[in-house]
Amino acid sequence: MIAPTAASCVLRFRCPDRPGILALVTPVLAESGWDIREASVHGDEDSVTFFVRVHLASETASIAALEERMVGLAEQLQLDWEIHDLRRPVPVLIAVSKFHHCLVDLIHKTEIGALPIRIVGVVSNHETARSLVEWHGLPFHHLPVDKADKAAQEARFLATIRESGAELTVLARYMQILSDEFAAELAGRCINIHHSFLPSFKGAKPYHQAKARGVKLIGATAHYVTADLDEGPIIEQDVRRVSHATSADEMVAIGREVEASVLSRAVRWHAEHRILPNGNQTVVLA
Repeated sequence: MIAPTAASCVLRFRCPDRPGILALVTPVLAESGWDIREASVHGDEDSVTFFVRVHLASETASIAALEERMVGLAEQLQLDWEIHDLRRPVPVLIAVSKFHHCLVDLIHKTEIGALPIRIVGVVSNHETARSLVEWHGLPFHHLPVDKADKAAQEARFLATIRESGAELTVLARYMQILSDEFAAELAGRCINIHHSFLPSFKGAKPYHQAKARGVKLIGATAHYVTADLDEGPIIEQDVRRVSHATSADEMVAIGREVEASVLSRAVRWHAEHRILPNGNQTVVLA
């Protein structure tokens, strides 16, 4: 039994696939005083890459000492590796526009301990979320967009991310197109959510467009942000079945529920260090 106050961390890595990788790694973990509580692996045949996530716990071992032991092994196996202390919640900055369902869900799940994150603030290009955010005791940053100078607003946004100490930015229905420079700055550290009609139904009222086309499935996609709008590496998706009898307003309500749940799962997996990049894809070691 591991004591509740024990050190807890995640070792994750990817490396060229070859026989005997775990046989070399696990003795180092044991010799360093760590106990494996959970382990997930994936060998990708297309990229010939091996992916590993190991949850470790110890009453006496040091993360710093384990990092020192891993250096030589990383060189031997060509590991791209990281160790994360699970006792430290990931600082997250959330961005929203006028739709707040994903924001409310993230705040609620954080407050009840369902998400291992610490919300360091909320950014919005509108004032509508201020009272909600400040009622929860969170900093609210109003960054209105001047269409004649969007670069200035993005610069303030990036400055807010840096000043807040956020390690993850979540676009929780933030309805602004980001510049390539902004996306590049936050590569691997920014998650977006959108309905799964894209690119079929662009523009206003996508659910009303879906109703008019007789859509039978509606869904949502969470992905990392890249310069290609809504085409970054996918983290999580989900769908709900609808019928001819489902009204457009009902589709909106169902869609919001799916968006909120998909986004919160993506944020949780990122904060638990379960997601590893694999080209244009992600490996989620759940």
